[in-house]
Amino acid sequence: QVQLVESGGGLVQAGGSLELSCRSSAPTFSSYSIGWFRQAPGLEREFVALISWRPGSTYYADSVKGRFTISRDNGKNTVYLQMTNLKPEDTAVYYCSADSDGRLGFNEDDYWGHGTQVTVSS
Repeated sequence: QVQLVESGGGLVQAGGSLELSCRSSAPTFSSYSIGWFRQAPGLEREFVALISWRPGSTYYADSVKGRFTISRDNGKNTVYLQMTNLKPEDTAVYYCSADSDGRLGFNEDDYWGHGTQVTVSS
């Protein structure tokens, strides 16, 4: 079982920055592609960013491109999401997910943390 724990959320004013962390104790962490997702009240979960287990491969949703940066430190079993120029529409619970099977489905068959709240005020 792969357990993921998100942290770093909080309340920030528009234009501010936060860095989220996704940590796992799983020794196989470095073999997983990791995705960040978010869900705002009343809305569907949406994709935010992905970092592959393969070096140098990242992908971002258009809504966060240029503002968010995903990175990983496999020695610390941690993936980061650096968020800058935050907007009120970024307000959501942010989740990280480990791609358990390499299919990049990030569905219920994959591993998920319990989320961390990000609130951006205007």
